[in-house]
Amino acid sequence: MDLLVYSGLELIGDGVMKLPFLGALRQRWPAARITWLAGKGKTVYAHALAPLAAPLIDEIIEEAGIGSRADELLRRPLPERRFDLVIDTQRRVLTTLILRRIRSRCFVSGAARFLLSDKRPKRGYERPLRLIDQLLDLIAIAGGERVEPRFDLALGAPWSEAAALALPPGPVYIGIAPGAGGAQKRWPLARFVALAQAQQERGRTAVLLLGPDERGWEEELRTALPEALLPLQDRRIAAEIAASPLFTMALGRRLAVAVANDSGAGHLLAASGVAMISLFGPSAAAKFAPAARRLTLIEAQRFGGSEMSAIPLAAVSEAVEVSLAPTPPLSPVPPAAAP
Repeated sequence: MDLLVYSGLELIGDGVMKLPFLGALRQRWPAARITWLAGKGKTVYAHALAPLAAPLIDEIIEEAGIGSRADELLRRPLPERRFDLVIDTQRRVLTTLILRRIRSRCFVSGAARFLLSDKRPKRGYERPLRLIDQLLDLIAIAGGERVEPRFDLALGAPWSEAAALALPPGPVYIGIAPGAGGAQKRWPLARFVALAQAQQERGRTAVLLLGPDERGWEEELRTALPEALLPLQDRRIAAEIAASPLFTMALGRRLAVAVANDSGAGHLLAASGVAMISLFGPSAAAKFAPAARRLTLIEAQRFGGSEMSAIPLAAVSEAVEVSLAPTPPLSPVPPAAAP
């Protein structure tokens, strides 16, 4: 089976959010030859996230110049190719009309409420808010069954070994990622510090994940939390490994639980499969919440405001304790009474 997936382009944030979709594609069609078409630019699946994408995508076409201009309707995209299935992950109608000219047995697209799609959802379908759920629905519509996100993506030895060096076995590691793309999306740094201190008092090890934009906090945090670990700033780790998003994912797999704002680091940690606590203020959690194996959402609106400062420390601390608690086994179903 030849399968084509169209996406305009992927920057790092987009690519991380779509990782569960890639895994679900391969899970649904394990023997398919999957081609990823970035029609309007580059994709991180060919660069920063290539080691993760390689087992899931057979071919990547970047900067194809497909899907932007009306005059593309006068010619056939990828004229030498034919596919069994084309999945269009965007909803711009002009782009969808262009993509329909690619030779295929089946074309699936959510544009114009699936009007241009060969397969459609059942009557009454409502598109979910989260991007990842929208993408997973495309797989269900095209393949006839729902596939759940995967969190067992293969990480290479360089990143896994570096994570083991930075976070060796033994301690219970609590991941804390205090950064975010905008100040309005950040829980107050002092509360992250208080959370880390409380965890350390319980005998756990705080792991502070500081990206490039948070390097200015390093001295302050090392002073306030001298026992905490900062693996992204660990001088034993080669710079090129520490800078890779795959290293953050590898670190996530060594954490017992992670706490993050609505941020790229939060999506990376969620993709690692760690139990995730995501803090949301002005941004919509229903739309931007990460896909995670086990997710706890804490929204400022629950506490009477939209600012991140409305989220109390006690609520986050309680969520950590709940996430650390072992999942109770399922109770056996009692046998039916004899008639």
